[in-house]
Amino acid sequence: MTGATPGFEEFVAARGPRLLRIAWLLTGDAHQAEDLLQTVFAKVWPKWRRIAAGHPEAYIRKALVNTHASWWQRRWRGEVPCGELPDRPTPSDPFGEVDLERVLGAVVRRLPRRQRAVIVLRYFEDLSVEQTAATLGCHPGTVKSQAAKALRTLRAELGTSRMPIRTGADREQH
Repeated sequence: MTGATPGFEEFVAARGPRLLRIAWLLTGDAHQAEDLLQTVFAKVWPKWRRIAAGHPEAYIRKALVNTHASWWQRRWRGEVPCGELPDRPTPSDPFGEVDLERVLGAVVRRLPRRQRAVIVLRYFEDLSVEQTAATLGCHPGTVKSQAAKALRTLRAELGTSRMPIRTGADREQH
């Protein structure tokens, strides 16, 4: 990239894969995730000197969530029917973890936009309640209530015996 802003290329090279993972968790599609991340990088590049002076990764995380939300609001959100629910993997299934990851990704993608953002930031990115609230521009109580609703949905859809989801108190003990 000729004429690139100092530090931007290095940041993209170092943090790009992690940010792409966030984008994929938000979109559920590898191509849309790449488009989302590229769109955000294009938005922040002209402002990079100002952004780099603060917390660039937090700024870009927030931009990912906000940009995805604006895309999501424009998209038709019709249901996609399926004939059968996917089978749950058995403990002896060598592909069980892959199946669980696929099912978990599908269930997370069906969560409402705000709950999905909270789950991605809190449990996949391991941000604190306060950091998540700052990223989403809401109160910590909103993060807690949205996380509780989302976890309740995930447990109901996945079953508590197959997926122990640790709460904030559990996570601090481990």
